[in-house]
Amino acid sequence: MKASLRLKQFVQNQYDRLKQIRDAPQAVAGGVAFGMFWGFTPLFGFKTLLSVLFAWTFRCSKISAAIAVFFPDILTPMLPIIFRWEYDFGFWLLSHPHHFPKRLTTEDEHLKYWLHLRTLEILWPIFVGSLLLAVPSALISYWIVEQSLKRYERARRRQTTPA
Repeated sequence: MKASLRLKQFVQNQYDRLKQIRDAPQAVAGGVAFGMFWGFTPLFGFKTLLSVLFAWTFRCSKISAAIAVFFPDILTPMLPIIFRWEYDFGFWLLSHPHHFPKRLTTEDEHLKYWLHLRTLEILWPIFVGSLLLAVPSALISYWIVEQSLKRYERARRRQTTPA
């Protein structure tokens, strides 16, 4: 119960921050979409930089991109499961003929296997698989943020205009 209240409060605080940005609803929503997109990729350390860079390139709100890139971090406790799904689906998409990867063994979990050139063999399918989460979440978040900001702007205009 407490976790859901904290999550709801976190989302409300972030939405309040988005409402304070002085930009068109489409620009703020575009920044959120870029942040959500890059937030779901496994590019730790580059997610914020890439989301702000893309928001700047496409003339969206850089602030909203920087805020939204951290939304997928809510799923951090589930990250190992999400990465495994992303790897499985990415591997399936990249293999010809399509097939899922072999099952992981305890031998595959050792750090020494992750810290050599084989890492790209693992990261590329994870990146491709992450697009299956990133693209829909970016599109859905764009639509939700744009609609809610337009509704907020209309309500604000009604309150400030004299009758």
